[in-house]
Amino acid sequence: MTTSLDAAALAQFVDHTLLKPEATAADVEALIAEGVGLGVYSVCVSPSFLPLDAKGLKVATVCGFPSGKHHSDVKAAEAARSVADGADEVDMVIDVGAAKAGKFEAVQADIAAVRAATPAPVVLKVIIESAALTDHEIVEVCKAAEAAGADFVKTSTGFHPAGGATVHAVEIMAATVGGRLGVKASGGVRTTADALAMIEAGATRLGLSGTAAVLGGFEADGGY
Repeated sequence: MTTSLDAAALAQFVDHTLLKPEATAADVEALIAEGVGLGVYSVCVSPSFLPLDAKGLKVATVCGFPSGKHHSDVKAAEAARSVADGADEVDMVIDVGAAKAGKFEAVQADIAAVRAATPAPVVLKVIIESAALTDHEIVEVCKAAEAAGADFVKTSTGFHPAGGATVHAVEIMAATVGGRLGVKASGGVRTTADALAMIEAGATRLGLSGTAAVLGGFEADGGY
């Protein structure tokens, strides 16, 4: 599947991301300009930067980020504010501890609260922090996300010490949602080979902060 992709096609998988706490408005302007030049699908920024002019790109933001340890009504309010401020997509973080404790109904309820605050056509992605979960927990959280009406499941915030996306986690997530939801791989995807491996495993979106380097790998390696 991935062998037919070129840099332009791969760019359309990308949420071009800047979520560093020290990011400035000037940094976000530069992100947007770079994203337009690279032909990415969206830019993903912290909610305090909204509203913004993304020059025709989709606007994604985060919710309950990065810990997920927020009350559901607070997450819902944050998401609703972001939508009012023009976000097209919201990437929310689950309560990972609830998942670790096997409280998957609570995880579902948390996601459902944010879904209610972000009605279609807003896209809701659910960050499950896959590196901190067992395979069983990944499956159950993905089922909870689907039951709650999410549009995507997403591997990672990129801020958790357990790590980011892995091919193994993406394969499990993709198998669980069976094409009914999208799968976003994010966290540690830094090379062209990484990106293509994630897509081969079933990712339908990529969260990248080093997008230029990933897309530039096509030229450096003589094409894929």
